[in-house]
Order: sequence, then C-alpha cells, then structure tokens
Amino acid sequence: QVQLVESGGGLVQAGGSLRLSCAGSGRTLSRAHMGWFRQAPGKEREFVAAISWSGGIAYYADSVKGRFTVSRDNAKNTVYLQMNSLKPEDTAVYYCAADWTYITPGTRDSEYTDWGQGTQVTVSS
Repeated sequence: QVQLVESGGGLVQAGGSLRLSCAGSGRTLSRAHMGWFRQAPGKEREFVAAISWSGGIAYYADSVKGRFTVSRDNAKNTVYLQMNSLKPEDTAVYYCAADWTYITPGTRDSEYTDWGQGTQVTVSS
C-alpha cells in the first residue's frame, strides 16, 4: 500500500505560480502512472494532468494546457505539478493519484487506485 501526500498548495494572486508536490511512501512510484485531479466546491472532480511511469508521456486537460507542467523524480519518489499563470477558476483541492495497471496514463479517476488527501489551491482575482 502506498501513501501519497500532496504539498505546496496555498493562496496566490491571479497570474502567479505554485508548484505542487506529491510524495510517495511505502512503495516505489517508479512503476506507476501518476495523475493530478482537482475538485472545486460544488463541482465534480476533474482531470488535470497525468504522466507515465517513465515520464515520457504526459497528458493535460485543455483548461490547463500551456500553463501547467507535470513532472516526476523517481529517485525522490515524487511527482510535481508546476502551475503558472494561475486563474481564479483554478481554485480547487488538488489530488495526486497512482495507477499501477493501465498501459498508458489515464484521464479518468476510476483508473487510479491510490489517492492523496489533497492540497488546497486558492487563486484570488
């Protein structure tokens, strides 16, 4: 069983940047595709970004493409989400998740089996 812990959230003004981290413990993440999802108040959880276990494939939601970058450091058992040009509509709780079984990184939360507790990102206008 892997434990995932997100960090790096906070309050930032529109146009600012944040870098989220997702640290794994209890199991190496080097064979897991990793995803980032977010959930805003009153809305369903939505896909943000995903990265393959090797880091060679990355997918992004259209709403964040060109602004967010997902990366990983398998030696540190950590995945990152660099968020630039933040907008108020990016405000949400951000979650990282691990997928151990699919061939390519997924965009559906049902494909991920292990989840972190989330970190709050608030973007003020």
